[in-house]
Amino acid sequence: MAITLKECYMVRPNEPTWCGRLPLSEWDQIGTITHVPTIYFYRSPQTLNISTIAKNLKDSLSRALVPFYPMAGRLHWIENGRIELQCNSMGAQFIEAESSSTLEEVGDLSLSSEYLCHLSPNVDYTLPIHELPLVIVQLTTFKCGGFGLSLAISHAVADGQSALHFINEWSRFARGEPLEMVPFLDRKVLRAGEPPLAPPLPAACHSRSEFEHPPLLLGQSTNMEQRKKKTTVAIFKLSKQQVDGLRNLANLSWGNPSNGRGYTRYETVAGHVWRCACKAREHKVEQPTCLGVCVDSRCRMKPPLPKGYFGNATLDVVATSLSGDLVSRPLGYASSRIREAIEKVNDEYIKSEIEFLKNQKDLSRFQDLHAISSDKGPFYGNPNMGVVSWLTLPVNGLDFGWGKEVQMYPGTHEFDGDSVLLPGLEGDGSVVLAICLQKMRKSASTIAKHS
Repeated sequence: MAITLKECYMVRPNEPTWCGRLPLSEWDQIGTITHVPTIYFYRSPQTLNISTIAKNLKDSLSRALVPFYPMAGRLHWIENGRIELQCNSMGAQFIEAESSSTLEEVGDLSLSSEYLCHLSPNVDYTLPIHELPLVIVQLTTFKCGGFGLSLAISHAVADGQSALHFINEWSRFARGEPLEMVPFLDRKVLRAGEPPLAPPLPAACHSRSEFEHPPLLLGQSTNMEQRKKKTTVAIFKLSKQQVDGLRNLANLSWGNPSNGRGYTRYETVAGHVWRCACKAREHKVEQPTCLGVCVDSRCRMKPPLPKGYFGNATLDVVATSLSGDLVSRPLGYASSRIREAIEKVNDEYIKSEIEFLKNQKDLSRFQDLHAISSDKGPFYGNPNMGVVSWLTLPVNGLDFGWGKEVQMYPGTHEFDGDSVLLPGLEGDGSVVLAICLQKMRKSASTIAKHS
């Protein structure tokens, strides 16, 4: 698949916006601070040519960057692994490219993610962080007239819900519609830029396993060997019938779920994936393993965060087990471990974690940027993994004025153990799983054999 880059522009806000230093919250500065890619595929519109489409995308993006002016800024390192956002209207990058293939020749991406990396913007993290745009867009035209729209958005500025708020408002501008929800940009509601409390908050009654190094493979003293192994990405679709079957199995196989409600789609499917990964990796029964779970805190705080809060309001928690227990016990056990991790996230927990991070001398060890080609930063590869849920996010139906996408996929990640769950495009209750595992005798595709 040949990709030819044609043009590269910097799209800036079409009106003057506030410029200055915007402090980031602790949640903005840890975990994933690299760019998160998504790709939308569209068939050739009957009445629009690609030049008109590109102009409309750039013009509407420049309008969207006015209310969402932080997205046109740049990150800067300050000290001790901390970053801040300079709102300076430097703009978002817009790339135009051409492919020698057709949409049909790209093939069924559920079978291979080979093409995805070519269709996503390449972000060079060897450059100084202040040179990297926070929003990078790549419009790739196929020879059939169809096209792919790939978006890479810095997670340091927006979590999934905020990023999709921006993307969907951008699409409204492209359709000639007004702003629907004004973003709430003041991150001081999460005490952004404020010093630690004196005296500090009492520690919440929980361990901080999410900030500790995850378990290593038995017999290994570091994870360097695992970090160096090549990975492969596979994409699977679970029908509504399959998801419902797993939920029934989980709910009936391990006592009564806590809080008197059945396990969610996420708790069920993530538990299933966790168990299958342990089988595919052929762990010893006594192997400790953990699953990283991303929890939205917006409605868990007292009071809840303001509607339209724009930034990172998600935090990672960790479900733990022994691989032998996951494999030998029924699915409901894995789901119960995940629920236990999620349920501990309340207002006290969230505020305690913020205070814990404010008291850290250096945040570098909590940032994924330092995990790229190094032994620093968090690593949730073998024997661990992370399953991120996009199941409740408005990821599908992105219409810029020429109709909705025919397919949508998360962009590729190279990290072993990374996976994401998203709703099926048809809105029929199906679930799509994109997962990255090591290339082993049993690769990522082996997970299907253990389902």
